[in-house]
Amino acid sequence: MTQQQTSRIDIFQAAWKNDAFRREVLTGDHEQVVVMTIPPGGDIGEEVHPDTNQVLAFIDGRGEAQLDGQSSPVAPNDMVFVRAGIRHNFINTGDSPLRLITVYAPPEHAPGTVHQTKADAEAAEH
Repeated sequence: MTQQQTSRIDIFQAAWKNDAFRREVLTGDHEQVVVMTIPPGGDIGEEVHPDTNQVLAFIDGRGEAQLDGQSSPVAPNDMVFVRAGIRHNFINTGDSPLRLITVYAPPEHAPGTVHQTKADAEAAEH
């Protein structure tokens, strides 16, 4: 693993406590766990991961999943699987933060990544 060996993390607590747009929690050789908090009216930003699958589990808030031009609502306890190469975006359509846990396989971000805002994330990617 590329970070410390951790066998147990309260991932829901990590997601609930997270106020950053993106926070890497754990990175392995083949996968990565990240928590995200999207403010009301905000979005992740339309993107495509050519070689990375992404699974998103929503724990709080209301939103909309956009996958290759098709939209569907997302809410707590929903999970969305985004296959590599699929254009996608997730939008917070509610009045409170949209909190989620996402797993990338293989890892997408550097270990220790924290982007306080979407603007910080966009600046880091360019």
